[in-house]
Amino acid sequence: MHEPIVITGLGAVSPLGAGVDATWSRLLAGESGIRTNTRFDTEGWKCQIAGLVPGRAEDPHGFDPEAAMDPRELRRSDLFIHYAMAAAKEALDQAGWHPEEPADGMRTATIIGTGVGGVPAITAATELIRTSGTRRLSPFVVPSFLPNLAAGQVSIRFGFRGPSGAPVTACAASAQAIGDAMRLIRNGEADIALCGGAEACVDPVAIGGFTAAKALSFGFNDEPHRASRPFDAHHDGFVLSEGAAMLVIERLGHAEARGARPLAVLSGYGTTTDAHHVTAGWPDGREAARAMELALAVAGLAPEKIGYVNAHATSTPVGDAAELAALERVFGPRGGGVAVSSTKSATGHMLGAAGAIEAVFSVLAIRDGLLPAGLNIEEPAPEAEGFNLLTGTASPVRVDHVLSNAFGFGGVNAALVFSRFA
Repeated sequence: MHEPIVITGLGAVSPLGAGVDATWSRLLAGESGIRTNTRFDTEGWKCQIAGLVPGRAEDPHGFDPEAAMDPRELRRSDLFIHYAMAAAKEALDQAGWHPEEPADGMRTATIIGTGVGGVPAITAATELIRTSGTRRLSPFVVPSFLPNLAAGQVSIRFGFRGPSGAPVTACAASAQAIGDAMRLIRNGEADIALCGGAEACVDPVAIGGFTAAKALSFGFNDEPHRASRPFDAHHDGFVLSEGAAMLVIERLGHAEARGARPLAVLSGYGTTTDAHHVTAGWPDGREAARAMELALAVAGLAPEKIGYVNAHATSTPVGDAAELAALERVFGPRGGGVAVSSTKSATGHMLGAAGAIEAVFSVLAIRDGLLPAGLNIEEPAPEAEGFNLLTGTASPVRVDHVLSNAFGFGGVNAALVFSRFA
């Protein structure tokens, strides 16, 4: 019998705001973080919207980079690292984990995933070479964009000397980071872990590339808040977004010994690979379903014990339909009545940080007895008919177990189960 692994800290930076409280309250209020993309000039572009993290100058709950890192550090690292540091600090502060003893640092793991790392830094460096040559490059340019440097910078800042990792498994990266951290604790390699993901690639290369792949929404440029619409008949692609989310997880005995308050239990994790197609999963959801079944088995739960599913659904017709098929495989026809929503309808798709922000929402749904509704479901897609899709306002429902999905390019499937702490 494994010792329970509990969540004791949460941190978030999202298009809905900086900080868990702002992000969660705005999600429950039905607000959208999708807006016109002002990161670069999109005139003439098919896609002109994005999920941008608001700045403090425009939003009292916006992101202040200097609250997380000093100006010198900020100049030497890309935006995804800035977001990671802010979310990490918030989660660690809530957990009350700032170890001073060397032995405690050696038993702390740092696992932070990302889909692509510092793409803006790479493209800026490429442009600098083109216009000015290599002599103008900073010696910090490579550490600024390496995918593992979010974990690296966080571990340096807080003195964590346990295992470190950075899954780079597209949109499943941060869910796998949480699962990897869970395994490290279960295997006895760490007592506590900071885990999650960060992404900041609202950039011409990413927007252009996803547009070329016909993956992005561009039918709602004049109404950005309506663009992300998982499970709706008029969904036409996902909205590229940015941000970071972190969890502090630890052995229950470790939490109790230091007087930490568990928010929930991380009870299950499963991961599989489609081995089918570079960008699309099996239409029948077979391997996505198996990831969910593995997570349920680790948690020791029957499907009917799950009270809510935070779906991966990104708002692409193919992906949404495949996930619904997977839910039918696990829960029965039309999902067996389990409540389902995709919070990407409000945040957009944070790529490598998506699994972590949705893990945060799953924990909060259990804590507060509130299930976030899906936005923009005006006419359910035919394959979604009969599913218990949450719409309108947040639903006050006590749930004891939540399933959260994350699927990525390359056929990666990851599922996490969170449970109430008794």
